[in-house]
Amino acid sequence: MSQAESLNIRVAAAPPSATFRMMDRVAARLVSGKEVLDLSSGESDFDTPEHVREAAYRAMQAGATRYTQVAGMQSLREAVAEKFKRENGLATDWQQVIVSNGGKQVIFNALAATINDGDEVIIPAPYWVSYPGIVQLAGGAPVEVACTEESGFKLTAPQLEAAITQKTRWLLLNSPNNPSGAVYTAQELRGLAAVLARFPRVMVLSDDIYEHLTYRNGAFATLASVSPELAERVLTVNGVSKSYAMTGWRIGYGSGPRWLINAMVKLQGQQTSGACTISQHAALTALTGPQDFVSKTREVFRLRRDRLVEVVNAVPGLSCSEPDGAFYIFANCKKVLGTTSVDGAILRTDEDIATALLEDAGLATVHGSAFGAPGFLRIGFSYSDETLTRAAAMLRSFFEQLTVG
Repeated sequence: MSQAESLNIRVAAAPPSATFRMMDRVAARLVSGKEVLDLSSGESDFDTPEHVREAAYRAMQAGATRYTQVAGMQSLREAVAEKFKRENGLATDWQQVIVSNGGKQVIFNALAATINDGDEVIIPAPYWVSYPGIVQLAGGAPVEVACTEESGFKLTAPQLEAAITQKTRWLLLNSPNNPSGAVYTAQELRGLAAVLARFPRVMVLSDDIYEHLTYRNGAFATLASVSPELAERVLTVNGVSKSYAMTGWRIGYGSGPRWLINAMVKLQGQQTSGACTISQHAALTALTGPQDFVSKTREVFRLRRDRLVEVVNAVPGLSCSEPDGAFYIFANCKKVLGTTSVDGAILRTDEDIATALLEDAGLATVHGSAFGAPGFLRIGFSYSDETLTRAAAMLRSFFEQLTVG
């Protein structure tokens, strides 16, 4: 039996994460002694707030190093439920909350607990790279719906209605969106909700992980709050990774109908037995302690966004719109497809461009095809001013040296 035949067919068919693949390439270059400037990862350059780190230390000193409930500590689940009530207007309680090892496990649990072979999951593109793979691993069929730059990279009500079939089980909705930074307004969500009201079998996963990284005035809108009549069909996912610079702590959480949460807890009990106890104590302090870190870092990211948008739009062959949320620029690079790099490589695809940027210029980005949107590059701006200054010079130098033909 070959190695391929030894694998589960779903694992064999699922694509690896493009962002983590790029991180591996960056690490390999660094080990080999080559310089690289990494704008490919989805995390803040800020340290986790000191009071949160101190809470983890105190928890360890107090002996909080044993198992918790599979669904998470009750105190943390209560804090999550209170956060959803206070900030999002969701009518929930702690028994409708699950805490997992990052938002990714919350999503995986939900889909694995509900999808049967052949069920379809609508995924607006561009999308977070892991969505299609998770759907495939759960036995479902990803249905990608292209959302154009002209539409602000947002799914429209007519597009949603056209994509729904008798096999549709879920809609995955990510706002603010990774990679485009698109943020759905309350009115846009109501338009989608009006369509969903006619299809009671369709569940909605609202991935709000970048909620606090929004740059326009006005309250953040999430589907279960905007359309409470759909609340029993919505799983709202969030976490502490982006808002509190806690990516490595691996704490995500979700709230939804109790039958769904119970099924997800059952699944989690057979996977990981729950999230790290020490990280849960840190997350509890993040959610219930001072929140000035969130507003401070958001303003820093806003300034960095403005700066990088200006830089990208001044680079020959690149253009971008201003993202309303998250911390990425989604740059259109279609004008330079077919050109030749200074090392003689023909750049036929956006992946070719990202590869040449890394190999020739030492600058790491992620190609748009990985997000279901060919012809773009995702360039992060969650980095220091010094890093962005160096990146701007690298971008200009690389693209100015491209030749046609």
